Amino acid sequence: MLHDLVPRTMSTQHPDNVNPPFFAESGLLGGEDEIQEAFYAFSHLGCNEQMWDFEGKEVDNYVVKKLLTKNEEFFKQKKLGQEVFLTFRVPNPEVERGEAKILLETLESIPRSFDAAKLFYGNDVAPVFEVIQPMTMSATSLNKIYYYYKNFVTGKSQQPLINGTIEDWIGEFKPETINVIPLFEDMNSLLQAAEITDEYLKDKNVEYQRVFLARSDPAVNYGSLSAVLLNKIALSKLHQLAQKRGIKIYPILGVGSAPFRGNLRPETVEQLIIGYPSVRTFTIQSSFKFDNEEEIIKQAIAKINNKTESAPLPVVHEAEVLAIIEKYRQAYFAQIKKLSEIINQVAKYIPQRRKRKLHIGLFEYARKAEDIKLPRAIAFTAALYSIGIAPELLGVEVLTPEDFKIIREVYPNVDYDLQSALKYCNLASPFMPIETVAYLKKKFPDYACHTEHCRLTSEIAKLCSAGRIEEIGELVLAAARERKFLG
Repeated sequence: MLHDLVPRTMSTQHPDNVNPPFFAESGLLGGEDEIQEAFYAFSHLGCNEQMWDFEGKEVDNYVVKKLLTKNEEFFKQKKLGQEVFLTFRVPNPEVERGEAKILLETLESIPRSFDAAKLFYGNDVAPVFEVIQPMTMSATSLNKIYYYYKNFVTGKSQQPLINGTIEDWIGEFKPETINVIPLFEDMNSLLQAAEITDEYLKDKNVEYQRVFLARSDPAVNYGSLSAVLLNKIALSKLHQLAQKRGIKIYPILGVGSAPFRGNLRPETVEQLIIGYPSVRTFTIQSSFKFDNEEEIIKQAIAKINNKTESAPLPVVHEAEVLAIIEKYRQAYFAQIKKLSEIINQVAKYIPQRRKRKLHIGLFEYARKAEDIKLPRAIAFTAALYSIGIAPELLGVEVLTPEDFKIIREVYPNVDYDLQSALKYCNLASPFMPIETVAYLKKKFPDYACHTEHCRLTSEIAKLCSAGRIEEIGELVLAAARERKFLG
């Protein structure tokens, strides 16, 4: 891939949309709907990459063949693998043991997809040549994918068989190698993203490397503000690594529409570009694609596609930033622990938007430290918003003016993001922590809640408190429509 063709907008299958797309058979996307979604993202919205998630069930691994044969005219003009791109997200066997062999099946499908594209184009075009490994924690795990593909998928072509080789019998296996993109999702991995990437690159002669930084799961685990600060540290260190190695490192940032999950909506595009100058690729999740007017979506995506990258803001006071993260995440999670019961109850009434299970994510606290259960990031965020709590604001009362001064050095959008969240925070909700309410009233004396959202969340909170939670379904959806994102 030429450097100037590395995608800037990656359409994903995150189910954070309120409204189903016009082409969907129902509110639950799956199967052929997701094939159509990929084509729609390319042809109508202007995204130049589609992430195809192989972590769940009912995944169509004939996506390349179907895209090309169903949309022949478009893909004759826009070559898949050269002008628009399909990138697989595969299971991580070290975490997802039950889906480990799906990884092998997915890697085996890449040469088959190459064959389909060669028949379509009449020459060698690799429609898929990169895969994303979620929950990356070591260079070894990345190398296992890289070398399994090289040695056992394409490498087997020269193995002897009766009267010849496997290649003589089956045909050639291409592409010969693939790029593996690490997706860093927990605190330790984000802080070590540069070191892990450096170790992975040691025996590879590459001109560039893509690195994916999560935004949603770190927000659930450590609070939204901590997630941003962790991303900022990782971006700063990755920039230093690129300079040391003399190669290009292209960060991908996994941002959703909710401020808690990234605050990327059509109206916030310019703010995000300014806030993350070194990020090459932003994820365009389902809410961005389906909860806004098409022309506005296209204009926003075009802005991202036309941006240029520059150096990230350096994290000069890393020790102080890490101390702030530690203090803030403890306050945030203490409140989440108290709210966990109502979060799980309300999450049951958050509508599903995909037919299949998606990325499992990492819940460090839930699994290791506190023995509590939390829903996945989108349902978690939607549940809190539904009862009038903007999760971005939980725990902020522990931050001092001096803390905010340090935060703004690396996260200048912090006030903008807090104001975005405050709009949908109902300070009258009985579930809002008293200490947070007092702090917000003092810090934002001119606070004004979104009128209709406040009314709906007050009604939801009232029903929950009265033991009539089974009645909240329509109200939850109505409140999400006011926000223009589910969670």
